Amino acid sequence: QVYLKESGGGLVQPGGSLRLSCAASGAIFSVNGLGWYRQTPGKQRELVARFTDSGNTVNADFATGRFTISRDIAKNTGYLQMNSLKPEDTAVYYCNADIQYYSGSFIRNHDTWGQGTQVTVAS
Repeated sequence: QVYLKESGGGLVQPGGSLRLSCAASGAIFSVNGLGWYRQTPGKQRELVARFTDSGNTVNADFATGRFTISRDIAKNTGYLQMNSLKPEDTAVYYCNADIQYYSGSFIRNHDTWGQGTQVTVAS
């Protein structure tokens, strides 16, 4: 079994910054395509930013210039640096990855989601 756990959410004033972390755990072989998504009540979950298979990044338009995705491959951890936050960035933020893990003598894949972390931007 493999897991992703987000941390770093909270309440921040407009214009402020937060850094979210996403730590993978379990019998991990590799963490691929790590991405951040967000969801507000009544809306579909939407992409914030993610890594492609080649290691490039893809950002949503609203994230470009304000949010930066990064990762520490050795630590199986991803990050989302969010600057110049706006009230409309308020959401639950989730991380997602395709995790390859050891299962006996095999390596299996699992599309894994974290439980989410609340980000609230308000004065």
